[in-house]
Amino acid sequence: MAGHSKFKNIMHRKGAQDKKRSGMFSKLSREITVAAKMGLPDPDMNPRLRMAVNAAKAQSMPKDNIQRAIDKASKGDTENYEEIRYEGFGPGGVSLIIEALTDNRNRTATNVRTAVSKNGGNLGASGSVSHGFERMGLINYPASAGDADKVFEAALEAGAEDVTSSEDGHEIWTSNEALHEVVKALTPVLGEPEGAKLAWRPGTMVTVGLDEATQLFKLIDTLDDDDDVQTVWGNYEVPDEVMEKLG
Repeated sequence: MAGHSKFKNIMHRKGAQDKKRSGMFSKLSREITVAAKMGLPDPDMNPRLRMAVNAAKAQSMPKDNIQRAIDKASKGDTENYEEIRYEGFGPGGVSLIIEALTDNRNRTATNVRTAVSKNGGNLGASGSVSHGFERMGLINYPASAGDADKVFEAALEAGAEDVTSSEDGHEIWTSNEALHEVVKALTPVLGEPEGAKLAWRPGTMVTVGLDEATQLFKLIDTLDDDDDVQTVWGNYEVPDEVMEKLG
């Protein structure tokens, strides 16, 4: 198991928690519905649905909303959502992977392309940046789950591959295939995770300065505001002194 990396999922950077709750609930609901439609509508029998429900609970999404999203999957009149991945570059040469769930591929492609090009980036062909990332499982725990040593030992025992701990919390990395088994092993020890999903982990990082970071975060915020965009991953690293200036 490797040591501590400084990689931060974009979703956990400063300010990300200030996203509009309604927009967040809309994205969470969409993932729950898609997960329930692709498998059984029972979280205990459907690992992807279980992860989606846990993510919704971690954001204090009401139980009624969660159940409504599950029930929606069994109705024949629901939208047919399609999973699409966009790849490209942001300010400062940062590699970006943008994951979307959409019922209108043309609308989403236009919105994503516009957001990226207007904020100092450009989209590339499929595979243009994903070769620099590894597809892995990512499990998030709050700092309150335990100190770094406790979480590291629990993760090692559960079969994880890497752990990153900071004052913001713990990131536990697993192989793609082992995600659900590791979550199952960790839950009795550390409790329910805040989130668990398939992620894109970069092999190399790009350090960005103040100007690039300002434009990059504007781009990410624009993408976050799009209901079709579920997650944005990047290989950027922002030095602490730059983060302080950004507030």
